[in-house]
Amino acid sequence: MIRAVELIAAKRRGETHRPGEVRALIDAYMRDEVPDYQVSAWLMAVCWRGLSDEETTELTLALADSGRRLRFDGSDRPVVDKHSTGGVGDKTTLVLAPMLVAAGAVVAKMSGRGLGHTGGTIDKLEAIPGVTTTTDADALVAAVRRDGIAVAAQSPDLAPADGRLYALRDVTATVESIPLIASSVMSKKIATGANAVVLDVKAGSGAFMKEADAARDLARAMVALGRGTGLPTVAVISSMDAPLGRTIGNALEVREAIETLRGGGPAELAALCVALGAEVLTAAGAGPQDAASERLRRTLADGCALGVLRRLVGAMGGDVRCIDEPDRLPRAARVVEVKADRAGYVAAIDALRCGEVAMRLGAGRATKRDAIDPAVGLVLRVSRGDSVRQSDPLVDVHCQEEPSVDLLDALRAAFSIHERAPAPAPLILDVIR
Repeated sequence: MIRAVELIAAKRRGETHRPGEVRALIDAYMRDEVPDYQVSAWLMAVCWRGLSDEETTELTLALADSGRRLRFDGSDRPVVDKHSTGGVGDKTTLVLAPMLVAAGAVVAKMSGRGLGHTGGTIDKLEAIPGVTTTTDADALVAAVRRDGIAVAAQSPDLAPADGRLYALRDVTATVESIPLIASSVMSKKIATGANAVVLDVKAGSGAFMKEADAARDLARAMVALGRGTGLPTVAVISSMDAPLGRTIGNALEVREAIETLRGGGPAELAALCVALGAEVLTAAGAGPQDAASERLRRTLADGCALGVLRRLVGAMGGDVRCIDEPDRLPRAARVVEVKADRAGYVAAIDALRCGEVAMRLGAGRATKRDAIDPAVGLVLRVSRGDSVRQSDPLVDVHCQEEPSVDLLDALRAAFSIHERAPAPAPLILDVIR
């Protein structure tokens, strides 16, 4: 029988566990032979002392093996997956997943809900009337085989140990550990049976990782984990100093995703989706990167990707009329303009401030128990580098009741207006293969 106290003491001293000890700890925890308080102590020791590459790989595989591992044997198309570390206005899954399927891949994806100022894909999908995101592993596999795509909330029979560990980390201040983050993310990707994974690792004010160097460290850890577990993985580090696209809020972001799939929408959103998609198709062996990029762009031009989203929404029980008539999506009772208080150039748009305001409106949740209002949020009227005159609109606030003066002031403060135009800033900061 595993002696958890010895593993806690060893890790507290900075020692490396012997092969098999990390897996034994996780297995014993799942059999309820080790209590929460001891696993919490071990997690805190890991936060302080870290894990070696070998320990992190063992933890990842133990989490993945704690439940079912999906298999898609016989598929003549690569099974690909994507993960984002979270950001403001990040609706890439709604655009990228249909593009990948239309370009010849299969997508089996577990997604999460938003917490704090970052939005979750599941919340966005549930903004579409009728959509159900809960399913079991068998139904997910059946949906992928039938439609080539499935996006669902995390199933309790896939990597259940990760769910239990994350619940502990959330209440014991042990979330911010690169080995623990990396093993959590990659265990779910392994469990869902992907042949290749692309990671969108955000860096900037609206991201979990504020500094690009920290984002690179996390990206390298996850790519190394993929290599160590036989799962081809590539990480794209993208900027989250400003919101992605023009919308923040669940129904508003669905609307923008539909616009993008129709060949419109913000150029940076489409460009990021093409870059992420080309990387994962190449990693999956589905052709050279230039050809993959061209295939992905064509799915927007010819409407094929939009058709995949329509099929996905229908399979989830949603009202597919919303895809062709986005006005059917939930709408807020009122729209309030926030205007510039001076003339000049938009030098920066603080993603964190925008995300926090959207959360206060009800587009996000401060705790996991909070309810989401799918209709509320923000629509940016300007982008970084735009010139504005005094009293020009900066952002529209979609709300159910008149917003407070301090909320509007906080939102206006997110827009830095200078006399000179800012230098161009890249959207993609690095790629780790």
